[in-house]
Amino acid sequence: MIKISDNFDSGNIRVVDCSNSNDIKLEIKNDNDSEFFQWFHFRVQAPKDTRLKLQIINAGKSAYTPGWEGYKACASYDREEWFRVDETSFDGETLTIDFENDFNTVYFAYFAPYSHERHLDLLSLAQLDSRCELESLGETLDGRDISLLKIGNGPKKVWMTARQHPGESMAEWFVEGFLERLFDSTDSLSTSLLEKATFYVVPNMNPDGSVRGHLRTNAAGINLNREWQAPSIEKSPEVFFVRGKMDEVGVDMFLDIHGDENLPYNFVAGSEGNLSYTKEIEELENTFKDSYLSVCPDFQTKFGYDIEAKGEANMTVATNAVGDRFNCLAYTLEMPFKDNADLPCSIYGWSPRRSQNLGRDILHPIYSVLKKL
Repeated sequence: MIKISDNFDSGNIRVVDCSNSNDIKLEIKNDNDSEFFQWFHFRVQAPKDTRLKLQIINAGKSAYTPGWEGYKACASYDREEWFRVDETSFDGETLTIDFENDFNTVYFAYFAPYSHERHLDLLSLAQLDSRCELESLGETLDGRDISLLKIGNGPKKVWMTARQHPGESMAEWFVEGFLERLFDSTDSLSTSLLEKATFYVVPNMNPDGSVRGHLRTNAAGINLNREWQAPSIEKSPEVFFVRGKMDEVGVDMFLDIHGDENLPYNFVAGSEGNLSYTKEIEELENTFKDSYLSVCPDFQTKFGYDIEAKGEANMTVATNAVGDRFNCLAYTLEMPFKDNADLPCSIYGWSPRRSQNLGRDILHPIYSVLKKL
């Protein structure tokens, strides 16, 4: 007998037919009140050594169908180690995962999940450092805290937000790695940074969407990264309260952490399309990129999003809105759901560990920019 379930944190799947292990048909559920869907996370219980053919039959209608090209699903037996399923294929309509299980229970996910319990642990452990304060800025529509970590007391204000899009779980893995290094009192770079700046970190902008198993939206089906021009408590309290805190304390540098479904690279996207974009901001961007390139082989600048012409920026997007509002360096950092094509890993693809390492390495470009502010 085969049993498939998604009744847990960040779970998302609908069973169409699982009567035959070699012809299992599944669908991904839409985000609530939204057309977006692509994140999946489910558990399969079947006798070990069962050959499973899992077919997600609505993959061809998902939010970003090019993301399935070259994609390998993530699987785990212990929910700690997430490996890639090499026999993953997409025919333009159906995503098929062929897998023979070594144990009676196996989990599958679009990317290695970052659970709400781990999120709460991250916040609780962070506040134990004497240099850190944990603050709740307000509540989400589902009544969860919008949590902020304030770290250090330096004069410059550096903001980092992650998981506006909840399915981009690599973003919170990134923040975890960043915080681990920032809190390391034996690391001279971390010590120097905390003398220069105060860090304001929101590890998960969208806890409701994360728990609900959404790809891109909050509990109300709102894409938070299109709310930064006019957020509201009724629809986007997450942005409303975070932007309000920014107005209260100021912003000298802003980093918004994301994942990209299609491009198999790590890259940044700036605010070149803003009317307020200046030569000074461009020079800071170059300093940031050059420093990151010098310390982190996983970062690159050849591939990324097209640069917008000046005056054509979407001002509802966080990077553009914050960069313009505070006349500061603002970057969106993107990581792949697939793998880093420059340095591929056949076992894990792009992974939590590499996301954490990328987060640790970002201290270098932050420091290089702060020296020029």
